[in-house]
Amino acid sequence: MNNSALRIFLPDVVGKGYAAFWKFKGRYRVVKGSRASKKSKTTALWIIVNMMQYPQANTLVVRKTFRTLKDSCYTELKWAVHRLGADPWWKFTESPLEAEYLPTGQKIYFRGLDDPLKVTSITVDVGVLCWGWIEEAYEIMSEDDFNILDESIRGSCPPGLWKQWTLTFNPWNEHHWIKKRFFDNPDDETLALTTNYMCNEFLDAADLKAFDDMKIRNPRRYAVAGLGGWGIVEGLVYENFREAEFNPKDEAFLADHPSLVSCFGLDFGYTNDPTAVFCGLLDQKKKQLFVFDELYEKGLSNKRIAESIQAMGYGKERITADSAEPKSIDELKSLGLRIKGAAKGKDSVKNGIQWIQDLEIIIHPRCVNFITEISNYTWEKDRFGVMTNAPIDDFNHLMDAMRYALENYITGSKWIC
Repeated sequence: MNNSALRIFLPDVVGKGYAAFWKFKGRYRVVKGSRASKKSKTTALWIIVNMMQYPQANTLVVRKTFRTLKDSCYTELKWAVHRLGADPWWKFTESPLEAEYLPTGQKIYFRGLDDPLKVTSITVDVGVLCWGWIEEAYEIMSEDDFNILDESIRGSCPPGLWKQWTLTFNPWNEHHWIKKRFFDNPDDETLALTTNYMCNEFLDAADLKAFDDMKIRNPRRYAVAGLGGWGIVEGLVYENFREAEFNPKDEAFLADHPSLVSCFGLDFGYTNDPTAVFCGLLDQKKKQLFVFDELYEKGLSNKRIAESIQAMGYGKERITADSAEPKSIDELKSLGLRIKGAAKGKDSVKNGIQWIQDLEIIIHPRCVNFITEISNYTWEKDRFGVMTNAPIDDFNHLMDAMRYALENYITGSKWIC
């Protein structure tokens, strides 16, 4: 089997705006960009093209949590193979999650940082492990975690090959270590790029209108999600949080928190916003809230919401949902969930926030969307730039779901369903 029949003109397939990215051979390519800026798709295309060109190269693809890989990087790489017309030469498997270039046996390996031993102990069958891609690199909150990962690509390369990490992400927070390390102080081994949707010539009129609407409706989000600028985070609503590993089923953990109660909340979404399910454990005596899991996905019907919650093992938990969708709540009840609508009421957002501010919030590293939201959930500013006492209408899907989940404890009510 060979790929001699594959003839493509790359500019037509990849498009414009990434010439420097495509040619760079230093240790780090770091690309922050807006949504629809082609950064992930271009990276996927680069990996497939170059693995077919360099028969000794293997690639490691990483996200903070393994479970997010299949619907992101794995899918993007399958798309890249198909776009290049290279389907006959590639084999994708889900168990284990990997891709193989059949003519040579080269592989793309997928790993999550939630299983560090599997990241640092990769042995390749053919050639060397020389390239790595970290998608949504913003999720890696600790530079030390990246340094450990960086060391997983080590040793010498055959002539013509080079070791390289590619980091792609949305730049939500200017205080992230990635900015200081790669953008403020780049060296000769670093290519730091900012891209946005305007370099994506494959967007249609509806896609472009969505950005035009965002520019008018939500200038703060447009500056980041539209133009790829750094998110400037001032006036966080919650400052009392930290990321930490914990096992909610561990006997020692449970013994240390004998009064734990489970708290589940749901915020509905569909096309533009994700459906968000908050999964937490509350220790009122110690004033601690443990965030241990989440659901965060667009395009979910009520049936799929119920199936997803049941598949996660939470089908029998009591869930408090946004009462703005009573029809959806009724349907979820008919599908077997124990769910009710939030009471809300006057000043419920303000009172809920104040109550939660008295807690210490401990977030499991797997809850990457919760960490992103709470790190960007700020107070709204008025037209003079002065902070108000109302939160922004953004980064609030899991934040709202958290308030719903804790509503009975905030108000002192009993859960009736």
